Amino acid sequence: MIENHALNRMRAGKAAIGFGAHHLRSMATPLLAEAAGYHWLFIDCEHGAHSIQEATQLAIASLATSVTPIVRVCKGALDEATRALDNGAMGLLIPHIDTRAEAEALVAAVKFPPLGHRSMGGPPAQARFSAMPAGEMMAAMNRNLMTCVMIETPIAVANIPEIAAVEGVDALMIGTSDLTAEMGIPGQAGHEKVAEAYRIMTYECARLGKFAGMGGIYDEVHAAAYLKMGVRFVLGGSDHGLLLQAAKARAEFLAGLPLS
Repeated sequence: MIENHALNRMRAGKAAIGFGAHHLRSMATPLLAEAAGYHWLFIDCEHGAHSIQEATQLAIASLATSVTPIVRVCKGALDEATRALDNGAMGLLIPHIDTRAEAEALVAAVKFPPLGHRSMGGPPAQARFSAMPAGEMMAAMNRNLMTCVMIETPIAVANIPEIAAVEGVDALMIGTSDLTAEMGIPGQAGHEKVAEAYRIMTYECARLGKFAGMGGIYDEVHAAAYLKMGVRFVLGGSDHGLLLQAAKARAEFLAGLPLS
């Protein structure tokens, strides 16, 4: 099996930082992410316009790098999730998981028996297409392919203990932008309600041997605070935001240089 570098880092107590691919389609994307020091590639099929074909090509291109490909699909499109896993993805992010029942349905769809009911589609790219005994392959895939649920509503926050307890859920990530909007405090990443959500998640993840994740927070103050709480699965930003930030800084620098 190809190593899941993001999982390995978190199992070693380190943070795994993700590069979001929202617009980029090039096979160079994972190489660029690797060169920039990221550990996983967030291939966004919820808000990005990637087709499954494009997502899986990015995933397969990532397998030769130290950047782990993880695909986000809508929770109502789990057929896309299993196809992504069949074609190179080393993990999934599923948004808007609010209850234990939804988490259990997700695990049933994306994990192999005995954890779930996913069917085997032949030797996968994650195993370099090598033939392995079915039981050995299924166990290795269940162990190495990460399933992360996103917590994005007050209902989900209240249900964190039950969601985190579901066997087969490997990580929980707070989608901070959506959560603050649902709480009526849009963009207030440092609000006490948000901090309490992170405290609950990090506590339950530590208690149950799961990984705590953070999306939508990139500033030094709040990102640092939540990492200290125990967050280890970190979305570091997406291509459009990072490109605009760097491009704006460069344009302002050049425009400010004297012309004579």
